[in-house]
Order: sequence, then C-alpha cells, then structure tokens
Amino acid sequence: MTADNSIRFADLELKPSLLGTLSDIGYETPSPIQAQTIPLLLAGQDVLGQAQTGTGKTAAFALPILSKIDLKQKKPQVLVLAPTRELAIQVAEAFQTYAAKLKGFHVLPIYGGQDYRSQIRALQRGVHVVVGTPGRVMDHMRRETLRLDNLKTLVLDEADEMLRMGFIDDVEWVLEQTPPDRQIALFSATMPDQIRRIANKHLTDPAQITIKVKTQTADTIRQRYWQVSPMHKLDALTRILEAESFDGLLIFVRTKTATIELADKLEARGFATAALNGDIAQKLRERTVKQFKDGKIDILIATDVAARGLDVDRVSHVINYDIPYDTESYVHRIGRTGRAGREGDAILFVAPREKRMLAAIERATRKKIELMELPSVEIINDKRIAKFKQRITDTLANEDLGLFSKLIEQYQQEHNTPASDIAAALALLIQGDAPFLLKHRPESRGEDHPFKDRARNSDRRGDRPPRKTGRDNARHSDEDMQRYRIEVGHEHEVKPGNIVGAIANEAGLDSKFIGHIKIFDDHSLIDLPRGMPDEIFKGLRKVWVAGQQLNISELKPNAVAGRSGDKHKGSVKDKPTPARKPRKKKRT
Repeated sequence: MTADNSIRFADLELKPSLLGTLSDIGYETPSPIQAQTIPLLLAGQDVLGQAQTGTGKTAAFALPILSKIDLKQKKPQVLVLAPTRELAIQVAEAFQTYAAKLKGFHVLPIYGGQDYRSQIRALQRGVHVVVGTPGRVMDHMRRETLRLDNLKTLVLDEADEMLRMGFIDDVEWVLEQTPPDRQIALFSATMPDQIRRIANKHLTDPAQITIKVKTQTADTIRQRYWQVSPMHKLDALTRILEAESFDGLLIFVRTKTATIELADKLEARGFATAALNGDIAQKLRERTVKQFKDGKIDILIATDVAARGLDVDRVSHVINYDIPYDTESYVHRIGRTGRAGREGDAILFVAPREKRMLAAIERATRKKIELMELPSVEIINDKRIAKFKQRITDTLANEDLGLFSKLIEQYQQEHNTPASDIAAALALLIQGDAPFLLKHRPESRGEDHPFKDRARNSDRRGDRPPRKTGRDNARHSDEDMQRYRIEVGHEHEVKPGNIVGAIANEAGLDSKFIGHIKIFDDHSLIDLPRGMPDEIFKGLRKVWVAGQQLNISELKPNAVAGRSGDKHKGSVKDKPTPARKPRKKKRT
C-alpha cells in the first residue's frame, strides 16, 4: 500500500511552521499511515492503528499533536508511552526535530536508569510533551512530580511490545489516572486480545487504521548493509564505489539539500554524478535522467519523491546512503535494481542508533540483510594503480602525443632529467593535493564492526565510556581541536562519562578524539576535532544527555566560559587531562 501521490503535507491542515520544517528536512508527501492518521488526530478523534515499526507512525502522531499544542501552557499536555528507553529517546528527538520552528517548545524523555533529580527539575521548569517508559512514568505520577491534570492527548506506541515485556498492567494503571476527556492514539503491530480489550475499554469510538506494507523484494537483489557512523559515511561510500563493479548506480538520501551536497563531494572525487530532487525544474530533471540512461552520468543521487517512476535498465546498484524512515520506502528504493530477471545489488548504510530500523526492515521483508565486507585498503590501492595504468595505456593508444613528446624531450635535454622522473612529476601535478593511495588507519569503534559491539552495549552500561588504556589517552594537539558549548551541566547531574558516551555513540568518535570537558552549572565546554561535517554537528545538537539536549554550539574565541554558572567553576578535574608532551626519558 502506498500513499496517494496527489496528497501532500500541505493538504493536511498542519501549522504553517510545521510545513516549513517538513520542507526544510525534505519531506514532501506523507506515508500511508500519516495520510490517514493526521486528519483524524487533528479532528480530535481516537485512533487505533495497526502498523509495523518503520511505517512512519511517529510523524503520524507527532505532527498533529504539535499542530494543536498550546505553547503558553507549560504543564504536560501530551504523554507518549514507549516500551524501551531507546524508543522513548527516538520519539522525543522526532518531536524536537518537527518542532524546530515552534519557539519555546519543550519535550522530555523519562526512563529508568537515569537520575530522578534531573528529570524532576526538567518537569518543574515546564514541558509540553513527556515521552516515557511505563515504569518511570508511574514512579513520577506516584511521587506527584508528573501531574496529568492538563493532559489532552495520550499515545501508546508499540503496545504489543509493551505487552510482551510485561508492562501492560502499568499501561492500564496510567490510563486509569488520565482525564476522561483526553484523546488516545494506540499503535500496535499486532492486535492480541489484551490490546484489543484495552482499546475497547479506554478508547472512545476509535477510527481503525490498518497499514499493510509492501514487503516483497526480488530474489535477484543481493541485500547487504554496512554499519557506519555519520562521520565516516562519505569515506565508506567512496571505498565501495571504487571497489564495486557497477553500471548505473542510484544513491538515496533523505533531503533535497543532501542530494546537492553529496553530488558535489563525489564530483570532486572524480565520479560522474548528478542530483535529482523535487526542486529541480522538470526540463532539467528529464535531461538528467536521459544522461543517466545514456551512460553520460554513472551515479544519480535522489530523494524518494524524485525517484518515483524512475525506470532505468542500467541500474545495477542501489545504495541507501540515508536509511529510509519506513520499510515501504526501502522496498520501493531497492526495487529500482534487479529488474526483468537481472541481478542487482542493494547496500544499506546503518548508523549505530539506527539498528531498530534495520531489524524492522528485516522483519517486514522476511529477509536477512547480510553484513557486507568493506573493501580493504590493499584492494582499493590495487584498483587505483590498475586504473592509473589503464589510463596511460588508453591515452597511448588513442591520442596524438606529438606536441607533448617534443616538450618532454626538450625538458629532458635542458635539465638532464630522466623521462621517468618527468612522467612522475606530471602525474603528481594531475593528482593534486589528494592522496593517490589510501593509508591504513586504526579502527574506531564507530565503524567497521557489526552491532554486537559498542552501540548495543552502551545502552546497557548507561552510556559509560569504556576504560581507557595508555594508548587510548593519546590525543590530538590543540590546533586540531575546536571548543564547543553544550547545554548540560552540574544542575542536570551530568558526569563526563555521560557526555563522552553519548557523543561517541552519535558521532562515531573514538573517545581518544574527545578532548577536555569542563562542567559548569547549566552548561559545559568540550573540545572536539576541528572541521566536523555539518551532518555530524546537526546530529549532535539533538543528542540527549541527562534529560537535556546538547544543543551544541561553537564557542567564540572571545566568549567567557562559565558566565552563567560562576558559583561552580569548571574544572579540568571533571575529565583527566591528557598529557600533551612526551615523557622525559629517565637518566641511566
């Protein structure tokens, strides 16, 4: 089932500010569950939705809720119950993303394993939306630190998962404490009897929505994934493009801006690339598609909407550079290859925090996506050398070299220089500053490992950083680092380990690349590698630590550290200071 292409978000009577945000992040048309659910929730109706993870249901309830939110009322108006800490954080981040243009909006995730005091202080300051796990929500309600007197909407997300985990009695207790006139949206992948009973008891004349997702993928398509941090995506993509033998290659990204940025970066690396998005004029779009069909362009970077109806026989590979938000989009994307019985390849980039979506895709398609082997440095270098030699062979065979042969002979005689040295100098001129061969670099935990490692275990340890060895403590010089401000401090009960763990998870940075941390009352200062990509910086702004979003910002050189928290001066003691000079050798 697919959304009606004629329906756009602008047709759904959402707030203009929300529509502006959706346009900024590249959303153009709603998914089926969004198209059906948003009008019902805007009208105040209860909703009973049966939909798998990965159908886009978070936006289906978050967007109408934000359209109706009263920003002047700082007591909780919305409660979202989620089965796991990870999902609670994910939903809270989605709310924050969609509310980017709603000034003064506050959402708070609350879950077990986090200090009560920081959650209580955030609740006291005032929030519009609370997203929490059932047990921790109950605790706050019993302590009366969370009052639901002003609750307008209650969302039960993944109700069947809460049943499976033994939370259903807690859920029912919370439901019984809410005002009788609140609106309820209940979403579940399946409808077991207990979930159906709760719906019949607590929902008022609900509209029932069932989303059946297209799950069939062609057997001729080989599906692989690679776990890669956002910081290393471009390098991983480049390595794959150099190693894989492809004809036409289609790369999917989420936003219109990303199509342009990635196309420019790949063009700079020598690939014949073009962007395709909804903002490109129809004539230019048609010309680009024709060039792709004719082989004048080898790589096309597109959004989902721009690629609708794209049917090009020579597409041998599809790369999901950005993981899709719903499983149907994934099926639609990879269906562009492996057509008419031909073999095709589909490669999916997965960030550590996106492993839930990978699992949802595998469940929906009933196919295991294999972990791919990233080409080694040796393989890439061998291919580069072979390609270089082939270019020389082709030029010798097909080009008139008369003029340049004379120039080289003249230079050789005038400077008494061997021809091989002259040829090497010319090759270096052509190569420019970019290194010709890849160099081995130490493996980082943010990349090159399946999910069994850091990403999954960090949640279990409360995002504590791993123990550091003496080697791990080696750090870059100050010239390589930039100081940033993050909006979390002593009053949020934050520890340096919380900050390191969260940033390492999101950015895929090895902890040795995270420098000094100074913690003040309401903010902290942290040193990170200079020149972070924009996508990493934007991602870090949304990271949650101790119940607060980091909202990271570059610290200006003339900024006064700790101005808003002078009563607790920041200290380098908060995190061990790495040695910056080599140890003096002992005299013997």
